[in-house]
Amino acid sequence: MPEITIYTKDYCPYCKAAKRLLTSKGLAFEEFDVTHNAELQAEMRHRSQRRTVPQIFFDQQHIGGCDDLYRYFDNQ
Repeated sequence: MPEITIYTKDYCPYCKAAKRLLTSKGLAFEEFDVTHNAELQAEMRHRSQRRTVPQIFFDQQHIGGCDDLYRYFDNQ
């Protein structure tokens, strides 16, 4: 199983959908809520080169956002 990291904001419906999908697949993940944390948000931007949430990583591989996560599983 990959180590899954997801950067989220507490009010984001796409973040909630991505977490539901991961949970429905039985996958554990580590969540970093960047809502009120500028340092974590900067880390997310550096790692993903994107400003939007969610940003999802499997091990160190950047998967992308919620739509990218759904495409990832559609291609499995």
